[in-house]
Amino acid sequence: MRALPFLDLSLTHLQCREELDQAYQRVMKTNWFIMGQELAAFEAEFAAYCQSQHCIGVGNGLDAIVLILKAMNIGPGDEVIVPANTFIATWLAVEQVGARPVPVEPSSATYNIDPSRIEAAISARTKAIIVVHLYGQPAEMNTINQLARERGLRVIEDAAQAHGARYHDQPAGSLADAAAFSFYPGKNLGALGDGGAVVTNDPVLAETVRTLSNYGSAEKYHHDLPGCNSRLDEMQAAFLRVKLNWLDSWNEERRNIASYYSAELSACRDLILPSVEDGNSPVWHLYVLRTPRRQELQTALHEAEVGTQIHYPIPPHLSGAFNGRWQKGDFPVTEALAQQVFSLPVFPGLLAHYPQQVEHMLQTIREHSN
Repeated sequence: MRALPFLDLSLTHLQCREELDQAYQRVMKTNWFIMGQELAAFEAEFAAYCQSQHCIGVGNGLDAIVLILKAMNIGPGDEVIVPANTFIATWLAVEQVGARPVPVEPSSATYNIDPSRIEAAISARTKAIIVVHLYGQPAEMNTINQLARERGLRVIEDAAQAHGARYHDQPAGSLADAAAFSFYPGKNLGALGDGGAVVTNDPVLAETVRTLSNYGSAEKYHHDLPGCNSRLDEMQAAFLRVKLNWLDSWNEERRNIASYYSAELSACRDLILPSVEDGNSPVWHLYVLRTPRRQELQTALHEAEVGTQIHYPIPPHLSGAFNGRWQKGDFPVTEALAQQVFSLPVFPGLLAHYPQQVEHMLQTIREHSN
């Protein structure tokens, strides 16, 4: 029996191989590789998919957050509220613009930022709240947006794991002032390299992001802002146009996998299974279990040749990048999650191509759980 990898991208690429080849040939035929027709078309298509007015393709997801912050004039002396439990890129973006990240603990149910804890973290220097739709489940946006309006704050979605996720039937990317997406290859909508996008309904912010991302230039050789070079190239835009047409069906496969896992593991009393908030339709970028016996389970699964991962073993506040600013024990909920969560394989094609391996994995988990 073959091993079960944590992620097998070849299955999705085989499904749309002919379309990807055509996209490659289309770009090669034009000999236009930066800021051409493919990018313009993808930006329009992805904006429409997110039910937003504007999309700007950029170099990666981290740049997307940085550019939004810069376009909002957030910088030195400002504070930005961030989830304590997230990938470090969310925090690094705040650092890169010279502002200070202010962490807020997650909900113990969804692991997303806890709205009830946000107000206590707001100060006179707070300018924005970044929410992360962690693992592909939207955060509690109504509560957060209402608080932000009352306090005069901007709200930014870090939607790097949430392509196609919906909150009360609204798509990620349309739930705040602006949203940052990553198209890293392993994402639900992944390029064949790095890539990212900013999505917004704010025309001024959109134009500022577009200018900043192109050396601060809206017109060639006229550099009006101290910008950078962060652009989604034509080849990746062409590939993403193909994959966008498959995204909903791939996300539905992920939902089916998650439902199957939850049903099969429901009797394991020492496992905490993922929890979905009412009104949410997650896209299951990750299927994350929680258990105090993580090491034992991961060892058993490794011996069964099942790939698992930990998202994330070191919380941002304990990483070397923020050395000394926070101490162990400052964010106990986040630290407990870092010690207890691990992710099972979830990707399109999993159940069709690895049925025996999936059953073996689930049986192994049941045998090592109470």
